[in-house]
Amino acid sequence: MKSLRPLLLDQSPEEWGLVLQPDYRRKQIAEWIYAKRANSIAEMTNLPASLRAQLEAAYDFTALKLVKLQGSHDTTRKLLWELRSGDYVESVLIPASPDLFGERSDRFTLCLSTQVGCAYGCKFCASGLEGWKRNLTAGEIVAQILETERATKTKINNLVFMGMGEPLANYKNLMQALAIINAAWGVGIGARHITVSTSGLAPQIRELAEQPLQIRLALSLHGATDEVRQQIMPVNRKYPLAELLDACADYQEKKRKMMTLEYILIEGVNDSTEQAAHLAKHARRLHAKVNLIPYNTVEGLEWRRPTDFVIDRFAAILHAAKVTATVRREKGHDIDAACGQLRLKQLKAEGVGV
Repeated sequence: MKSLRPLLLDQSPEEWGLVLQPDYRRKQIAEWIYAKRANSIAEMTNLPASLRAQLEAAYDFTALKLVKLQGSHDTTRKLLWELRSGDYVESVLIPASPDLFGERSDRFTLCLSTQVGCAYGCKFCASGLEGWKRNLTAGEIVAQILETERATKTKINNLVFMGMGEPLANYKNLMQALAIINAAWGVGIGARHITVSTSGLAPQIRELAEQPLQIRLALSLHGATDEVRQQIMPVNRKYPLAELLDACADYQEKKRKMMTLEYILIEGVNDSTEQAAHLAKHARRLHAKVNLIPYNTVEGLEWRRPTDFVIDRFAAILHAAKVTATVRREKGHDIDAACGQLRLKQLKAEGVGV
């Protein structure tokens, strides 16, 4: 990858290398970026020309550009971004479902990517099919929010780090991005509206538990025993369930927030009644809710989604055990909304990795 200059979005105002500039100039720059949503440094017209020239010389302003926006009948939007390095990442914008009275919530959730590709090799996921390439910078993470709002004319007020890559494997840049996202001078999204999802990096879960931000944790479990989980998630060999669940219990004890267990249901792999019973036990221990996600088919992979009967039977076992569980009839099935699918199609179209 070619050497890239830092992005203004990579840093907090205190970190910007502005020589002999008063603090109010930093506030003006932050206002242009996050409140006024400037498209360039040149638009920052209340800054002296010399300061704009200094910024132009030291920083890149544009982190990514929109390559493709796909929308589905249910108004989910899938966005493919090209980074300055020529790599591709994805974001998914998901509206809330109507409530019991048919009124639509004003919550709009953005699913963010944190890496180009993924090194963890979950067998059912498209994100890692071309391997891991690099971590995203903090600015590249933050830019997905700003540019999605610009492209879709939608105010995002809920974030889930559950796109391409393993967020906790990019821990330093993730924490920098979270600080910018949460800051009043930055994106301004409250920590309680932010969820970080992990495939199971136990040490980083414990480290995250020590952070002051009250962000929510989601665990991509997908198997309720070691035997099943390690068939589809190689990370389980390094951090088996006993160690992983202990780390999650530590997180829950420190944060006192209900966590979520994400569970993709795959036909004949993890959809048995025995798996449901084990999952219920884990959820009760962690005081966690469960998101059941019927498998979203990925071209070239062998896995299939279970029948509706099997899905409903699995959910019923959880409900009978007094576990809060939702079957997420996933939005965007018609727009390749599973992580990495749109990027994979773009790479194939360019003759990369085929």
